[in-house]
Amino acid sequence: MPAGERVPALNGTFAGVGEQEALSRLVAGEIRIRGRLADASNATLYATVGTGEDELACVYKPVSGERPLWDFPDETLARREVASYAVSATTGWHVVPPTVFRDGPLGPGSVQLWLQQDGADPADAEDVVLPAPGAGLIDIVGLRRVEPGWHTVLEAEDGGGRPVALVHADDLRLRRIAILDVVLNNADRKGGHVLPGWSGAVHGVDHGLTFHVEPKLRTVLWGFGGQRLLAEEREVLAVLVADLDGPLGELLEQLLTVEEAVATLERAERLLREDRLPRPRGHRTIPWPPF
Repeated sequence: MPAGERVPALNGTFAGVGEQEALSRLVAGEIRIRGRLADASNATLYATVGTGEDELACVYKPVSGERPLWDFPDETLARREVASYAVSATTGWHVVPPTVFRDGPLGPGSVQLWLQQDGADPADAEDVVLPAPGAGLIDIVGLRRVEPGWHTVLEAEDGGGRPVALVHADDLRLRRIAILDVVLNNADRKGGHVLPGWSGAVHGVDHGLTFHVEPKLRTVLWGFGGQRLLAEEREVLAVLVADLDGPLGELLEQLLTVEEAVATLERAERLLREDRLPRPRGHRTIPWPPF
C-alpha cells in the first residue's frame, strides 16, 4: 500500500511476522537487493528491508523493470500488486502477503513480504528456498491418478503423448483465492502463483495482471465454477462491497483508474448477487503455462 495508508483490522500473520509490523517495516526499512528471480517476465528482485536482526525478506518489483503489455497500461503493474493486497486485506482471508508501494534502489515499485521458510536467513541470497508452487493443492497428474476430492480443470497430453490432467484440491483455502480472483479480475492465476505459508496457510502472489475493466479472468482454479457461495463467503463479500463503495474504493482510485475501481465494485456486487462462482467463458480461460 502507499506509505501511510492502512486497511483496518490487520491481524494476520505471514512468514511469522504480524501484518501491521510487516507493513511498517516494508515502508520504512532500507531496501537491499540480494538477487533476482530469473524466471519472472518482469524485474522481480529478492531483497531485504532493515538491517541486522531486523532484516525482513521481501520481493521488490520496480516500475522501471516492467515490460510493456498490449492490454495493460504501461508502468501500472506494481500499483495493481498493491491494490490486490488492499482488497485481500479487507476480506480478512490473508491471501496476499503485505505489500506496499514505495521508492527503492531502482526507483518506485511494489515491495511485498517474502514467504520465507522458518529459520531461513534473509541475507543469504545463495540459500533462498523457493516455496513449493501449488502448495500441494494444484498439480498435473496422469488421468488415472486423479483422486477423490480433486477437481479436473483440463485434460491434455504431456510431451510423450501420455494423457494428463491439470487438477486442484477441493480446498477452502483455494476457494478463497478463487473468489478473490473473480473480484480482482485476475488474468494470471497460475499454479506457481499459489504458495504455502506458515502453519498450513496458503497465499497468492503475482497480481500485476489484475483490475482490467474488460473480463480477463484466467485461472487454474476453475474446478469451483458453478458452486454456490458459502454463508461465510457471502458475509465477507457483503463487507467488501460496502468497503469498495467507501474507503477501499477511494484507495483503489489512488492506485488505479476510477473506471477500474468502479469495475471492481461491480464485479463484487455481481458475484454476491449471482451467489455462484463463475464458470469459464470464451477462449483463453487458463493461463499458459499453467505453472
